[in-house]
Amino acid sequence: MLELSDILEARERVRETSRHTPLTYSYTYSAMTSADVSLKLENFQRTGAFKIRGATNRIATLSAAEKEAGVVTASAGNHAQGVALAASRVGVDSKIVMPENAPISKVKATQAYGAEVVLAGGDYDEAAERAHEIERGEGRTYVHAFDDEYVMAGQGTIGLEILEDRPDVETVVVPIGGGGLISGIATAIKEKKPDARVIGVQAEGASSLVQSLEKGEVVTREGVETIADGIATRSVGEKTFPIIERYVDEVVTVSDPEIAMAVVYLLERSKTLVEGAGAVSLAAMLFEKFDFDDDEVIVPTISGGNIDLNTLTTVIVRGLVETGRYLKIRTVLKDRPGALEDLLAIISGHRANIYAIQHDRTSRDIGMSDTEVEIDLETRGHDHVEELIAAVEKQGYEVEVLV
Repeated sequence: MLELSDILEARERVRETSRHTPLTYSYTYSAMTSADVSLKLENFQRTGAFKIRGATNRIATLSAAEKEAGVVTASAGNHAQGVALAASRVGVDSKIVMPENAPISKVKATQAYGAEVVLAGGDYDEAAERAHEIERGEGRTYVHAFDDEYVMAGQGTIGLEILEDRPDVETVVVPIGGGGLISGIATAIKEKKPDARVIGVQAEGASSLVQSLEKGEVVTREGVETIADGIATRSVGEKTFPIIERYVDEVVTVSDPEIAMAVVYLLERSKTLVEGAGAVSLAAMLFEKFDFDDDEVIVPTISGGNIDLNTLTTVIVRGLVETGRYLKIRTVLKDRPGALEDLLAIISGHRANIYAIQHDRTSRDIGMSDTEVEIDLETRGHDHVEELIAAVEKQGYEVEVLV
């Protein structure tokens, strides 16, 4: 079982490689929740995520023979970059297996840090199977992304920093994929300040832990589906699970739309780029997935910022839709001069901004003298959306909301 002494030793090993990341008070989220909220910004860590801590600690403990043979691991992206950089810094050869659908930005970043990348499998678990084949075939040491005491201890150094920067912390909120991050942080927090709470957060599409805690054993999902690819694992680890059972006070889940909204809030309000996995802890607060008191000192752990730009575009649009700030509608007009102008007059009269318009005269669902129109709009909230649709329908148009 992981102990506080392991984390204290890890801190000395990772000190030169990892950064003591900012813990920043947020007026915005404190006002939105009535709590005292400070963000632990691991997206400002080297490689853009917390994983460099655990990877550095594990590689530092290799024997000379193990370093000579090299290391191998599987990762959706952040652990890959952490292992690649940690290994390169001490001259150890690394081979990283990433899922075939891993974001290209994370693949290229991993290669840039000096690792050989192998693409295999549809998710983390299938990539891990291939990585273990390489481990056996080439004699490399497998650096597990989460189910390893040295890795957990490295991640636990975040907990030490939180306690140093906010000794009055009452609740720490942590993302959960395989459980390495929360195992390390929870051990540090609970051993040094037992009365503080630790809340874990999973994405609904990868939420194996709630069922595992109910059954008292690790439960594995058949598959995962979430925009939070950094925590998209089918199960937590066999080693992390008992630590979670011992130290974590509550585990909650958030939906992809809620994650998307948190990403948008962080971009717009905090001017901070965060990936889906890194935003789940804030999403849990904003959508009140757990109970907390007014003025309670809460630290959501923002675990990483390595989001693919294509994914970011989708997430931003989804977040804007969920907040009523983006609307796409379809309606049918008579195919005659002035028909579109009449519709646009209604829209402009209700102060909606038009992004794009698309005509389709070929649809079989409309009359020969009609044209189908799709319009992308910038709106100002859910009340504005309802007002706009009501105004258009009042003038006799049938409106289909697409997003």
